Amino acid sequence: MDEVAQYNMARWQALTKANALFTRPYLQMDATTARAKLDAEGRLGEIKGKDVLCLAGGGGQQSVAFALLGATVTVIDLSEEQLQNDRAAAAHYHHQIETQQGDMRDFARLITKRFAIVWQPYSLNFVPDARVVFHQVAQVLQRGGLYHFNCANPFFSGLTERDWNGTGYLLKAPYVAGAATTYPDADWVHTAAEPIAPPREYRHMLSSLINGLIEESFVLQHISDYTDFYPDLKAEPGTWDHFTAIAPPWLTFWTIYQP
Repeated sequence: MDEVAQYNMARWQALTKANALFTRPYLQMDATTARAKLDAEGRLGEIKGKDVLCLAGGGGQQSVAFALLGATVTVIDLSEEQLQNDRAAAAHYHHQIETQQGDMRDFARLITKRFAIVWQPYSLNFVPDARVVFHQVAQVLQRGGLYHFNCANPFFSGLTERDWNGTGYLLKAPYVAGAATTYPDADWVHTAAEPIAPPREYRHMLSSLINGLIEESFVLQHISDYTDFYPDLKAEPGTWDHFTAIAPPWLTFWTIYQP
């Protein structure tokens, strides 16, 4: 296990202990709300009976949403604490899911079947090279299968609402592939009394993302740069709502594997 994995494991152990936002299982869903959580744009189609892999997506959120829609679900995550939340959430809904502890950069060897869907929530930027992850996904996805992932908007990686300088949000980090950035957690992530190591993310340039997908035979279906929020230009400058209206921080990719 390298230093990148060690850092991520320690951070997510602390986040889970602090009941951070992305560690809280979804325990109040039915099939309708589960689909809304996963697929607000209506792109997924029929899920019942499909094999779904939630990659680096522990926490009892997406996994149980897919299970409620009739999928057969496997979760791979580096954090055993997050996997425990998946198992607890599945038990809450009386569903079965499979969990395996593993690194998103080296998980294909753990898999004995191919999936119809690989669903990766925001986690790609926790490793230096997205192309390594794409190669792993290509080994476990069915021909014609869906790979969906969220990642940082490459142009604003490392920028936060705290970078407001009175007239705009100041870009300071060089646009270099694999460059590490750290920044404080937003107030809405957790309210832990004890300090938690800040997120350490790595910039994936837009060319690295798209060319990496092309090299592994993924066909781009759709990109969204407004995910889970709506811009509010009337918000107070220097707040999260205003920042996301000026510099959308995330991208969502929908791709199909067509070797």
